[in-house]
Amino acid sequence: MTGIGSDGDDRAHERPRGTIHVRDMTDGRGSQSHAVTTGTTTADASAVPAAAGAVRRARPQGIGSGRTRFLGAAGALLLLLAACAGDGEEVEEVTDTEVEATEDAPDEEDAATEPDDDGDADDEQAAEEPEPEPEPAVDPAEVGADELGVVPVLMYHQLREDGGSVYDMTAEEYRQELRWLFDNDYRPITVTQLVRREIDVPAGTKPVVLTYDDSTASQAQLTADGELDPETSLGILVEIAAEYEDVEPRASVYVITSSLFGGTGDGEEILRVLHEHGMEIGNHTHNHPNLRNLGNAEVQDELAMNVAMVADLVPDAEVATLSLPLGVFPEDRSLAASGSSEAGSYEHEGILLVGANPAPSPFDAEFDPLAIPRIRSNVDPDAELESTWWLEVIEAGGSNRPYVSDGNPETISFPADSGDRLDPEFEDRANPY
Repeated sequence: MTGIGSDGDDRAHERPRGTIHVRDMTDGRGSQSHAVTTGTTTADASAVPAAAGAVRRARPQGIGSGRTRFLGAAGALLLLLAACAGDGEEVEEVTDTEVEATEDAPDEEDAATEPDDDGDADDEQAAEEPEPEPEPAVDPAEVGADELGVVPVLMYHQLREDGGSVYDMTAEEYRQELRWLFDNDYRPITVTQLVRREIDVPAGTKPVVLTYDDSTASQAQLTADGELDPETSLGILVEIAAEYEDVEPRASVYVITSSLFGGTGDGEEILRVLHEHGMEIGNHTHNHPNLRNLGNAEVQDELAMNVAMVADLVPDAEVATLSLPLGVFPEDRSLAASGSSEAGSYEHEGILLVGANPAPSPFDAEFDPLAIPRIRSNVDPDAELESTWWLEVIEAGGSNRPYVSDGNPETISFPADSGDRLDPEFEDRANPY
């Protein structure tokens, strides 16, 4: 016999499974003892009662089945083998004593693994439901993807009936510019998305950043029912974005916390409404001073006060970027990025300048998140270095061709001939074509 459960050729000569054979053995001193043999292994018979008792104790009454009966016998044999060293020599006379396992109710473990009818039905139903089809991969060449192209960051201030200064527009001019942008496949993102390189616009479309400085009354007011006034800049943005299937009304709104939206009583509520629309609230200081004219402690207090007040009014808003008043850095430029005062601390991941050209791609080696250039808005195509002029230059291609998304945030797609602009930090995501 080759062992428990063996399929050897001497299977016909095996003793019944679960059988223990007790033999008479005589030691060298003439005394007699008993041995137990299982197959070819012999053990001291004195171990039998203890081992069998161990088996009985290990298996409470009521445990057994056709399958577990075999396992019980096999377990008994294994316990005997472990308990006995098999030192003696076999003698010829053999007396068979069969030890059988009792057969009772099914094992609890077996019952726990039996299939549940309801569970099987649920599994079958889940198996029948088809997996959603994955989005087909986009060929970057087909959509003209170029994620090393430039990103226009547009700067808005006030809406005025007469057009105001070079920093302002009429409401009609503003609507005209927004519609042109969306009709020409530009899709808004925030400054924080730009600096974190979280550009999620659809394949074949182009990111644009819309920034609003000074928290003026013409930028946002509330109607009687608490909605954004559709005659204000941000109300117009929400209204026009709704006309397009894939345009979100994203904006980065840089507030002066001492004068929220004209200093009206609704200023605090307006901040909350803008945040609910998914707009970014950014730092434009507390009083809008020229930071170059302040001492280090005053600079930090201006910036920390703004962050503290926004956090108090909109606790889950994150102030992560700064628009420099007048586009001027403090004497110690590092204080624009981070600092602290009695009001609290601040840390800006992005800092906006005033002019006067598009921003490099955030994957371009030249991109500096702490000095992001902006383009002043103006619908006059002859106004050099302003929005309409620049947008025409960008659309013409060349060295200022636009950033065009491949729709995949895991890759950076671009024509192979512009690969030298890629920041080496992102080489592992490069997808030139």
